[in-house]
Amino acid sequence: MTETLKTSCTWSLYGFFLYLTWGCSTQNLQRYENAWKIYKNYRYGFEFPYPSNWQEMRPVNGDGIIFISPTKNSVKIIAWAGNQLFSHTNRDRNTRISTNPNFKNVQGISGVMTIETGVTESIITLKFARNQIKYYWQGKAPSQEFDDYYRFFHYIAQNYRLSEDR
Repeated sequence: MTETLKTSCTWSLYGFFLYLTWGCSTQNLQRYENAWKIYKNYRYGFEFPYPSNWQEMRPVNGDGIIFISPTKNSVKIIAWAGNQLFSHTNRDRNTRISTNPNFKNVQGISGVMTIETGVTESIITLKFARNQIKYYWQGKAPSQEFDDYYRFFHYIAQNYRLSEDR
């Protein structure tokens, strides 16, 4: 009897933990299980997963993509890349421009992730640079709901990949 009670309590605590980590979020990864597609940008050699039911908008030049949530058009995933036309040159040799990587994707490639919290909109931005190409990825949501989307956006950012041949 005591062993049954102990097991029951363990599962109840585990279930409560799952409720706290997943149940409180309006946007959770379980909702998208088995419903992911991969966006591939062949021009610049990057890809990332996105929910298959999100609306896509493609620019004519092929530099990137915008995905819009089917339930809330203010929630977006945006990605683009471009050639770095000029290297950063500075006449004052004592000036240093430094961007410290604080993020690694599943490939182990280092990048910079920032979060901007605005009054109406918050944005998570991921930046990579490789071989004179700059890569950008963003997740946008209304500020009052951004916490609900953070894990969702972070998952996609972690799975953002760069082509091996670039």
